[in-house]
Amino acid sequence: MDASMWIAKTGLDAQQKRMSVISNNLANVNTTGFKRDRAAFEDALYQNLRQPGSQVTADAQSPTGLMLGTGVRIVATEKTHAQGSLVTTSNALDLAVQGEGFFMIGQSDGSTAYTRDGNFKISSLGQLVTANGAVLQPPIAIPAGANSITVGRDGIVSVEVAGAAAPQQVGQLQIARFINPAGLQAMGQNLLRETPASGPAQVGAPGLAGAGQIQQGALEASNVNVVEEMVNMIETQRAYEINSKAISAVDGMLRYLNNNM
Repeated sequence: MDASMWIAKTGLDAQQKRMSVISNNLANVNTTGFKRDRAAFEDALYQNLRQPGSQVTADAQSPTGLMLGTGVRIVATEKTHAQGSLVTTSNALDLAVQGEGFFMIGQSDGSTAYTRDGNFKISSLGQLVTANGAVLQPPIAIPAGANSITVGRDGIVSVEVAGAAAPQQVGQLQIARFINPAGLQAMGQNLLRETPASGPAQVGAPGLAGAGQIQQGALEASNVNVVEEMVNMIETQRAYEINSKAISAVDGMLRYLNNNM
């Protein structure tokens, strides 16, 4: 295969993967707490046919050398953890983190996952859980007969119980922060997993040491910008078409050589 065909083929592969990233962003435009992904490209290894600075003659050096690229590839996808807009729901169990940090969610294997999705429910045991039934960590139990639930910006959860003169504090939310949140591994179900790249979780109360505050009665919307993603889609489509045309052009050149040599 001609080298230029292979190079154009790597361009097709890279643009196809980028289109998958864009499609996933658009598919999750209404997913609570979703963070958009961005594809990062890098050029492939070069064929170094002449080293820059090599001797061309006894008294002259090559000022630039001769290096031919071998294509492109997507080296990484990175989540952009910009704050999404807060959508008011007036539901006491809907919580949003305004600022840095993640809610901590217990998993069936004993590990902890992290999320920006604060759409919580009350389980049959009175615990705050996600829509999939996973328990919020640390566990917070709402007593039976609670008339109202109040969550302060500092994460303190209080309830009003019939017959009690004052609100009763039942727990406090904790927020996890990471030195490199882009290094978290997406698991699906609006959950992220800690990795060596993200660093260990730094757990603390909301509003302290740089952690975000809790907004009750609101959910964080996806930070996907539909207009931006549409522009990226058009750009990707054009780049894909150009690489496809490059393959067609090389095929025509090779056909010409085959028929006329």
